[in-house]
Amino acid sequence: MPRGYPPLFTPKPFGRDLWLVDGPAIRFYGMPFSTRMTVVRLSDGGLWLHSPVERTPGLAERLAVLGPVRHLIAPNWIHYAWLGDWAEACPQAETWAAPGVAERAASRGKRLRIDHGLGGEAPWSAEIDHFIVEGSAVHREAVFFHRPSRTLILTDLIENFEPARLPWFMRPLVRLAGIAHPKGRMPPDMAATFDKAKLRAGVERMIAWRPERLVLAHGHCFQTGAVRELERAFARVL
Repeated sequence: MPRGYPPLFTPKPFGRDLWLVDGPAIRFYGMPFSTRMTVVRLSDGGLWLHSPVERTPGLAERLAVLGPVRHLIAPNWIHYAWLGDWAEACPQAETWAAPGVAERAASRGKRLRIDHGLGGEAPWSAEIDHFIVEGSAVHREAVFFHRPSRTLILTDLIENFEPARLPWFMRPLVRLAGIAHPKGRMPPDMAATFDKAKLRAGVERMIAWRPERLVLAHGHCFQTGAVRELERAFARVL
């Protein structure tokens, strides 16, 4: 299994009022994928959880020190595995989901409480801007920009696995796919589903935010140079 980014289940500061929480690997198409949650503390003191990782008593206690959980975010159709657990444990929290989440969960017999769809106005829009990247009928991902820390939060649009943290059999695969650090990009099977013009428009909109930091769900994140990394990762469509 991947070595992950220890300590697991522990909020690690990444920017102003923003933390990363790494969880254990989850299997996707038979391959062990790392999991990562982004936690933002909003100006009202409430917590906004992007792509929640497995909920443990220890993690719940650590988050309680930061603030009450108010918003739970499923940013795309494959990042919702623990949304239901968090929603059940935090009934006061509102759940937000990208297009396709409810349908995929239902197809697997999993019932989710989804209060809102992503893509429009939200109570946290003054602090966290977001939109759905268009151009694919398969992958509809919401991307987020946390203004106070100038952090762009992506999920799967760029994957940047560090080979040394992967099992040996996975290392050549991520290199072949072009999703290995330091040159991670969109997985080629995903890229094949996108209309290039619409994807370009989404990337240009992200660049226009002028982010400084870049959070990814899988692999190495970037504390600086976010615009540069976007331009490099999406050079084929820009």
